This record gives sequence, structure tokens and C-alpha cells, in this order.
Amino acid sequence: MTADGFTLPDRWAHVAERLPASLEELSGPAIGPVELPRHLAWSGLTIFDLSDEQLLLGMYRVVLANGMHEDLIAYLNADILGRHWPRLRIALGRGVRSCWEQRFPQLMAAAAE
Repeated sequence: MTADGFTLPDRWAHVAERLPASLEELSGPAIGPVELPRHLAWSGLTIFDLSDEQLLLGMYRVVLANGMHEDLIAYLNADILGRHWPRLRIALGRGVRSCWEQRFPQLMAAAAE
């Protein structure tokens, strides 16, 4: 059960468990090229230029969907996540999107703007 009393289906518990306690923990890079390790980018592109919005969104989708707690903190940036959440949330599966929005209501608010 989450802090707001909402219960996620058991199949999404692993997603909720890996989330940071606060968005401020997400201190990943904001500029330049980023190389993801093979355990995240195992099929295809591994280097993402954050100045290219499509590559940035692709990298964030990969990390949000597949990253462990340490990956989320190392590769995601709170400002970038908030700014791009309205588009990112569409690319994520419902369970991942719901976990992030329930833990961080400010993301849901960003999507509504």
C-alpha cells in the first residue's frame, strides 16, 4: 500500500520498491552524452545525446521502465523528468506510470499543465 492508501497490484510492487524517496535524489546528467550499461540498454542504442530530445526521451523511457534504484538516481535528473513527464508518461506502461505518479504527485500535476 502506498502512503496515500492506494494499493498497487502485486505485479507492480517491484517498480514501487525501486523508486527514490524523493525526486531530489535524481541527480543524473542534464547535458552531454550518456552511456547506459548493458543491463539497461541491452538491445540497441547505448549512448544517448541529451541535447537531442528524441534520444533524451528514449533514454528516460529505458531507465524508467528497466532501471533499479541506483540506475534511477545515476541516470535521471529531477528537472528533466518533471519537464518531460507529460510526454514520457505516454510512452510508459500503465503500471510504471501509476507507480511514479502515486509516489510523486507533482508529476501528475506536471502532466495536467
